[in-house]
Amino acid sequence: MMLEKMKPYFAVIFLQFGNAGLVIIAKAALNHGMNHYTFAVYRNLIATLVITPFALFFESKGRPKLTISIFFKIMLLGFLEPVVDQNLYYAGMKYTTATFAVAMCNIIPAMTFVLAWICRLEKVNIKKIHSMGKIVGTLVTVGGAMIMTVVAGPTIGLPWTKGSTTDHQQQSTTPPVSPADNIKGSMMIIAGCVSWSFFYIVQAITLRSYPAELSLTALICAAGTMQGSIVTIIAERGNNEAWRLHLDAGLVTMVYGGVICSGLGYYLSGIIMKEKGPVFVTAFNPLSMVIVAVLGSIVLSEQMNLGRVLGAAVIVIGLYLVIWGKSKDESQSNSKCDPDQLPPVNQQQIPMTISSTKLAKEDQDSLSIAIPPTNETVVKINGK
Repeated sequence: MMLEKMKPYFAVIFLQFGNAGLVIIAKAALNHGMNHYTFAVYRNLIATLVITPFALFFESKGRPKLTISIFFKIMLLGFLEPVVDQNLYYAGMKYTTATFAVAMCNIIPAMTFVLAWICRLEKVNIKKIHSMGKIVGTLVTVGGAMIMTVVAGPTIGLPWTKGSTTDHQQQSTTPPVSPADNIKGSMMIIAGCVSWSFFYIVQAITLRSYPAELSLTALICAAGTMQGSIVTIIAERGNNEAWRLHLDAGLVTMVYGGVICSGLGYYLSGIIMKEKGPVFVTAFNPLSMVIVAVLGSIVLSEQMNLGRVLGAAVIVIGLYLVIWGKSKDESQSNSKCDPDQLPPVNQQQIPMTISSTKLAKEDQDSLSIAIPPTNETVVKINGK
């Protein structure tokens, strides 16, 4: 029972590890000339090829009907994240740094929270302390991420970073970023994050009418591949070299991003959303900064400073407040019947037994009537 409750937390932490890993290898691939347009196309193509067989096998019988409304929602999902977000985010990263791009992603929880509140996907009652806990926790996590980015402080001498010259080497090998490029990249990343927030909201809404996570993931990636190809043909017209694949860091980034971040990422976030909502998924986004800082310290021997440690501590406190508020919401919804979760009246079956009086004598005939009278069937049980 405890393991079942912990599954969403393990899944969302796995997503943050996956995103953190992609940021590191994608920045390296972009520095070596990877085209972000074709990266998005091939990444979603790989995700489509990997997820589609699982969707066909596991959801062949329970897949809902694909209506016109659902089709347009899937096309919108394929445009918001696979096309707009991925292209703007990685184009902005090319003009800035990986650390800055990860830091800017921490505006996603706040944006998603506001959008979910407006769309009534998240229950918020400012008179309740647990609702205030969710609001404050979201702001605290964003603030912690900003502390990690802005505040430096003294260097903490860890055993595995002593004598490291990583920072000096990075300063000497990383080309300087001009103020104009920095502003341009920042605007691109912010626009991508806004699109990503809308993606989470539309995905949560779509899952209500199309609750087939694997099939929805495959369709989103296929729609993203098609729309991204059109955008790339227009943006890179005449540049056939951009479509050519090479056995380098770019190909590794495409496979990793397609399988882990697009395929598994959309699927797991969909499962978590059905149980916890979109705010829960995005609330853990600042955790990726902590992961990048820790992995960079251990794997790359990067220096750890006091600002990163304080920011990580603040992020943990904020996540605790959000999780506490969500748990209180769930306990209240389990203890009380939520009128919004009741089926509509025209879908409820109300059995009735009617006795009638005929010629001043009680007729023993019993009638069972189904409401609503969609079938309009009156079954005479003990009559003639």
